[in-house]
Amino acid sequence: MPKIYYDKDADLNIYNNRTIAIIGYGIQGRGQALSLRDSGLNVLVSQRKGGPNYDMAIADGFKPVDARTAAQEADVLQILTQDHVQAELYKKDIKRYMKKGKSLAFSHGFNVHFGQIVPPEEVDVWMIAPKGPGALVRRQYEEGKGVPCLVAVYQDASGNALKDALAYAKGIGGGRAGIIETTFKEETETDLFGEQSVLCGGASELVKAGFETLTEAGYQPEIAYFECLHELKLIVDLMYEEGVKGMRKRVSDTAEYGDYSRGPRIITDRTRKEMKKILSEIQSGKFAREWMRENKKGRPNFDQYREDSENHPIEKVGVKLREMMSWMNK
Repeated sequence: MPKIYYDKDADLNIYNNRTIAIIGYGIQGRGQALSLRDSGLNVLVSQRKGGPNYDMAIADGFKPVDARTAAQEADVLQILTQDHVQAELYKKDIKRYMKKGKSLAFSHGFNVHFGQIVPPEEVDVWMIAPKGPGALVRRQYEEGKGVPCLVAVYQDASGNALKDALAYAKGIGGGRAGIIETTFKEETETDLFGEQSVLCGGASELVKAGFETLTEAGYQPEIAYFECLHELKLIVDLMYEEGVKGMRKRVSDTAEYGDYSRGPRIITDRTRKEMKKILSEIQSGKFAREWMRENKKGRPNFDQYREDSENHPIEKVGVKLREMMSWMNK
């Protein structure tokens, strides 16, 4: 079992007379910044002018500054911009101000683990990664609960990096649920693998393949949508709440038998071999290098992937069907 920390293991007082800068006021940035402020900590928000995130920060009572100002004034810099812009932002506006006594923090280890950001040896580098989106972090905090977090220390120049990280996690409610110890390597590589092989890449391709199989066999697209996409939420919710075993207890015996007897015919040894290949590409840094090159080239492949996906028949029928579902938030 990994080491798990709770509120009793963290002390918010270590942030007395210190400033935490949240770089990037997106969904995760907003959730963390508001919760830290409500925990009594001094929070400085960095968000470039223009756009809804800047306006949101002002509406929430912050006075946003640019990243360079935040780097100069803050003791802890939590970088929550998207992965592909962090390295350039760091080199341009933050690097020169990272001096002894300061801390560099993240909620995903991508840029540090793959060497896109190389912090100076005299600063602390740590990570608090909530295992949920920023909106959930905020909602759970407001309800007196918390989202479990991962904690990792990459560089402990001061000898207090773990204490700082745990206090930060407590400030966003993580200590109420549990803060699990990991490493930058483990968090980064497992996160990318989960996204690519299961949560995003695997699930979306499985859904589309099922939809295509039914429609090519002559079944109505609307029926195929319900069976292969819409009802997936019901199954995932059961797995989320009770695990795979619990889900199987809640579906029909027919569905359970089909699960056992047909599932392995979909996820075959060939699939597992490809998963291992994907993992090796992540571990070697091949995927990270590919993704950074893609951004430097202006995202030609990414944009084509997105366009092709948005034009898939499942998206067209989905728009029509979701209009019938009044319970969905617009």
